[in-house]
Amino acid sequence: MSRSVFFAIFASAAALFAAPGTINAEEAKLAMTTATATLPTPEKSGLLPINGLNYYYAVYGKGEPLLLLHGGLGTTDMFAPILPKLTENRTVIGVDLQGHGRTALGDRPLSLEAMGDDMAAIVKALGYDKVDVMGYSLGGGVAFRMAVQHPETVRRLVLVSTGYAADGFYAEMRGQQAQVGAAMADMMKDTPMYKSYVAVAPHPEDFPKLLDQLGAYMRKDYDYSADVPKLKMPVMLVFGDSDMYRPEHEIKFYQMLGGGLKDAGWMRENLSQNRLAIVPNRTHYDVFFAPELTAAALPFLDGETKVKTWDEVVNETN
Repeated sequence: MSRSVFFAIFASAAALFAAPGTINAEEAKLAMTTATATLPTPEKSGLLPINGLNYYYAVYGKGEPLLLLHGGLGTTDMFAPILPKLTENRTVIGVDLQGHGRTALGDRPLSLEAMGDDMAAIVKALGYDKVDVMGYSLGGGVAFRMAVQHPETVRRLVLVSTGYAADGFYAEMRGQQAQVGAAMADMMKDTPMYKSYVAVAPHPEDFPKLLDQLGAYMRKDYDYSADVPKLKMPVMLVFGDSDMYRPEHEIKFYQMLGGGLKDAGWMRENLSQNRLAIVPNRTHYDVFFAPELTAAALPFLDGETKVKTWDEVVNETN
């Protein structure tokens, strides 16, 4: 298997378990380097025993709590470029998901549903009744399940490059996802994905097993469309304009949430509580550290809906 084909296959795996890869190997290295910039020292960190796993968490900043969930084969470190902005007025709780970063894989199969339960338990263990949640790719899937299964714990929800069904991907990506498995482990020894894993993982020898688990999960079909209407809290969807998800899927997701069904009205009387952001010049592999992400998400998370009317703008200029 050529190196370029390998990265094409592995990049497709990123759709659910988003290692910051891309079809071109050099671009993959650049994305991973950017995504693993140095994080500030956390206010506190440690391991929490949750449902048979020891989850690593780190808490940064002060203010309203925001649970931040990374993509596949990454850690909270992926958000280093935007973490300073997120922590200006917020307490950010980063969690390394099952089998990722400083959290061991354990014997339990990877499951968005199980990890959704785990995140709700972590929030409660840390003393929070309700938090805002922002998840990217794999983390977005976990955030989605947390919000569906434990809505009482989620105030506002931001899903970044996250779909609700397997048919949301471009068709060619599904075939590539099916090839992910332990056989790739040796080929990855020189990649930043592998190096970042072994640098912090409690059991580095589990890397092939993690790839097998990721591949097994991605070969499953899924459709959570029946659960989308259960999201009663305000939801923002964020995608790159060149994302791995088809634009039709992104729009359908927003419409299922009640957005994009009619004109908002002169006085915004028909405006949905939910939002859709399509970030220009961004892909699945770089939208998670884009400055535009925080520019869109933070006002939403802060509940800011007021904008100046045309009348107010005109009056200011007179």
